Amino acid sequence: MAQVNPAGATPAADPNSIDPRVFPPSARRGSECRELHLGGARATELVEQYGSPLYVIDEAAARDRAREVRVALESEAERIGTSATVYYAGKAFLCVEVAQWMAEEGLAIDVASGGELAVALAAGVDPARIGFHGNNKSEREIARAVEAGVGTIIIDSEVETERIARAAAAADRRQRVRLRVNSGVHASTHDFLATSHEDQKFGQPLSEAPRLVEAILAHDSLEFVGLHCHIGSQIFATDGFRESARRLVGVYPELERIAGRPIPELNLGGGFGIAYTSAQAEQAPEVAAIARQLADIVAETCAEAGVSVPQLAFEPGRAVIGQAGVTLYTVGTTKPVLLAGSDAAADPADLGFAERLYVSVDGGMSDNARPALYGADYQVRIANRESDADPALVRVVGKHCESGDIVVQRDVIPGDVRAGDTLAVAVTGAYCWSLSSNYNYVPRPPVIAVSNGSSRVIVRGETEDELLAKSVIPAPVAPANAG
Repeated sequence: MAQVNPAGATPAADPNSIDPRVFPPSARRGSECRELHLGGARATELVEQYGSPLYVIDEAAARDRAREVRVALESEAERIGTSATVYYAGKAFLCVEVAQWMAEEGLAIDVASGGELAVALAAGVDPARIGFHGNNKSEREIARAVEAGVGTIIIDSEVETERIARAAAAADRRQRVRLRVNSGVHASTHDFLATSHEDQKFGQPLSEAPRLVEAILAHDSLEFVGLHCHIGSQIFATDGFRESARRLVGVYPELERIAGRPIPELNLGGGFGIAYTSAQAEQAPEVAAIARQLADIVAETCAEAGVSVPQLAFEPGRAVIGQAGVTLYTVGTTKPVLLAGSDAAADPADLGFAERLYVSVDGGMSDNARPALYGADYQVRIANRESDADPALVRVVGKHCESGDIVVQRDVIPGDVRAGDTLAVAVTGAYCWSLSSNYNYVPRPPVIAVSNGSSRVIVRGETEDELLAKSVIPAPVAPANAG
């Protein structure tokens, strides 16, 4: 059966292959049954011990990637005569232990809610190394952040200036703040992932920056340290960063005039793209190349604007934790569907296959909402064995009562996939647990870390009893008298 290499699909010469550009570097097929190993642990043993669905995070992969990203950005900043702070964007995936990993690898932590702040503080992260985001931070959240000594609060709207100033004055602190602006650069990504064009909820128009900075400087309890801009997520090209940086740096001379001093920092956000499939791996840039290009962009734009190069800050999340994660599922049913004569047959991504095999697993959109939200695609492999069966075009679907409950839109794996098989879906470290839900009253799965052949729970899973315990059960109502 002919195989193709469409955008989004990930067929390979060997449908059993474990692509190291997609799976964690430790992922390999064992000698016995050619079963998938993650962090030295057998996939089937993990499912036997913890159940499925199961989020698996390779600790070494997460730590190594965090260190790689930090060193690349710091060294390139040093090359152009400045320094860089690398924040881990906790919204990608945050729990106490992961926050500790990131801090131990030298990253600061970016949080976007009071809950994420609580996790970072519980992990023992130095509050001065925390940045607090959010477009609707409550006064209580702001006060807690100020009192905790959070290093930087990012002002997202004009009203927050007054709120943060009041909280800082009440705590007798001078609070460092950045102003989030929209550069007007729309990164080439899904509309819901683009965060710097004007018609969306985050930030302020760049044209308003001088007026808003004046308002910030009017408060003795606030210390303005620079602008912040985030142009989107899953960005593979640096063109958007170049134009965004040029526009931001272009207003620094006026801001310096208003402040009467240099503006010390520039935060360019994150959004660095990663490969979710083998096809994407051909396009995804290396972090060293991204860091080098970003540094050159900043140096060039500062020279053009006639300002000194500020200290830089970046906020990668997905690029740090995404590839470290794999989700394990158990197959329940399979169902072949003929493509001939259907609309699907006209899809170039499906050419060469006469049918699609629907493979239903014991999870779905409650543990991975990204396909439903963004049309995201993933790569899947049979984890408990290898097979020389003919390849089949598969769509991995969940157990939820939604036709859009799709885990993997299309991939090619051995056609003898069957009930009881363990499937591994790669690159689920970012935005899977974070976006998980109890849809259809399905308990959230646990998250485990694997390292050197051992495993441990880092986020406990839920049980049906725990979900039921949240319901308030009303007292029985006495029946009305028949008479």
